[in-house]
Amino acid sequence: MTTAYPAAKPTTETTEKIRPALEWRAAPAGQGFAEVKYHKAERIAKITINRPEVRNSFTPRTVEEMRAALLDAKLDKEIGAVILCGEGERAFCAGGDQRVRGHSGYRSEAGSEMLNVLEFQREIRTCPKPVVAMVAGWSIGGGHVLHMMCDLTIAAENARFGQVGPRMGSFDGGYGASYMARIIGQKRAREMWFLCRSYSAQEAKEMGLVNCVVPVADLEEVTVQWCREMLANSPTAIRALKAALNADCDGQAGLQELAGIATMLYYMTDEAKEGRDAQLSKRPADFRKFAP
Repeated sequence: MTTAYPAAKPTTETTEKIRPALEWRAAPAGQGFAEVKYHKAERIAKITINRPEVRNSFTPRTVEEMRAALLDAKLDKEIGAVILCGEGERAFCAGGDQRVRGHSGYRSEAGSEMLNVLEFQREIRTCPKPVVAMVAGWSIGGGHVLHMMCDLTIAAENARFGQVGPRMGSFDGGYGASYMARIIGQKRAREMWFLCRSYSAQEAKEMGLVNCVVPVADLEEVTVQWCREMLANSPTAIRALKAALNADCDGQAGLQELAGIATMLYYMTDEAKEGRDAQLSKRPADFRKFAP
């Protein structure tokens, strides 16, 4: 006789506080932000959704500020890894703020309706630097999709994961469904979406959604340590590997990203420079010494 997978008790309450691991400094690019905190330290950028009163749910403005911070981190040659997190211990992100959900999307301050979080999902995927989700508390709905988009997820013991869209007339049929199925399998993905249950950090780890589960107090320390380990490795190799791993799921767009990295590396060779220099010098290129 088979039994249904038991529903996890939905609680994220904790008396522990996340212990700071670094002396973070405010990044100039984030000075005008209202709903996101943006800090840097030791070649690591930290993007924090700062709406704890609503479990760090996002509005179009939140998303635009996260996008701006990620772009700054991408272009900053001193930054080699990015942490995405939520303010406090109660929530990483609870998805879109339903109070600003309109007829066809989420209303911006200008009144237009949009789903700009989809752009942010793609930008996390295509960022050449590893993005690590640091999850404490709730990671549900669109917030759950955001952590899945990150390259790695470090979860606190009080973290809870799940999808709630079908309960409130919403769903993510893009990465939220297809990429989830790649990670945890079709049956478990359908379970998560169709039943709208929540799962503990340990259950999420067993499903392959989470890399590591740690005490709440140690969350930032462990996340920073993982970033330091990556920063000790070749950034070009990590960039190429990220693109290669993404290409399996991202179709032509993924192949384009991987091919772009290959082109960049080729431009750095003497063979490519011979072709460029010959063109500029108006002479025939001599590729004979570069024969494979």
